Amino acid sequence: QVQLVESGGGLVQAGGSLRVSCAASGRTASTYTLGWFRQAPGKEREFVVGITWNGETHYADSVKGRFTISRDNAKNTVYLQMNSLKPEDTAVYYCTARRGRIWTTTLEYPDWGQGTQVTVSS
Repeated sequence: QVQLVESGGGLVQAGGSLRVSCAASGRTASTYTLGWFRQAPGKEREFVVGITWNGETHYADSVKGRFTISRDNAKNTVYLQMNSLKPEDTAVYYCTARRGRIWTTTLEYPDWGQGTQVTVSS
């Protein structure tokens, strides 16, 4: 099991940038696939991006070209750099982890952080 703690959310104007981080703890955290999902009010939690232990990534179409995921295995931390933010990016962003490849469905991820709020004003 991996414990996940997000940080770095906040309020930003449309077109701006924000970086959120997720610190993973656990003996084998560096070997896990890490990902980000988000959930807007009244909507289901949706996949944003994932990264495997060796750096393979997969992005949702809605964020491709604007968001960048990276990880520092020495620090067991994953980062999500969000540029050109839009009001529709407003959501609680959740960090998640699993063994194996990237999946885009919530059911495939057993470990979740508490979430961090990202609000984009128009």
